[in-house]
Amino acid sequence: MSGGAGRTSAVDWLAAAAPDPAACRWEWERNPFGIALLPAGRLWDVLILPGGLGRPTADVLAGRPGAPGPVLADERAGRIGFLVPPGTAARWLATGVRGAGRGTWIVVPHPVRNASLIRWLVPPDGSGLLTDPVVLELALHEAAARLARG
Repeated sequence: MSGGAGRTSAVDWLAAAAPDPAACRWEWERNPFGIALLPAGRLWDVLILPGGLGRPTADVLAGRPGAPGPVLADERAGRIGFLVPPGTAARWLATGVRGAGRGTWIVVPHPVRNASLIRWLVPPDGSGLLTDPVVLELALHEAAARLARG
């Protein structure tokens, strides 16, 4: 499914990370929670922050010019995940930030239907846009400074 020249649908873009994209799409359609397990490290890594810092960081990113990359929220665990370029997780050093890269798997909701406690704060648009790690780091520092000021 194409969304224009050089673009795919968000479903196709995310499913492309799976070893079997058709099985991924099938799982999304038939799983009552609308989730699938996808490998990180191929098309994207995920940097996972505790919600108390992750949500303010997502708010800082949303207030900046340009669209942020996809952002996941795990409501039950209270964590926020930012999709970043592959290889970022292996190089990221920060206390309290977990990196999911090559060799890890992530629970990913359907990009359009948010039916579970794992949902998109910023859904993928199919273009392959990811959050720039430098921009994420700056937003993280700004969010932490805002929290420290109260």
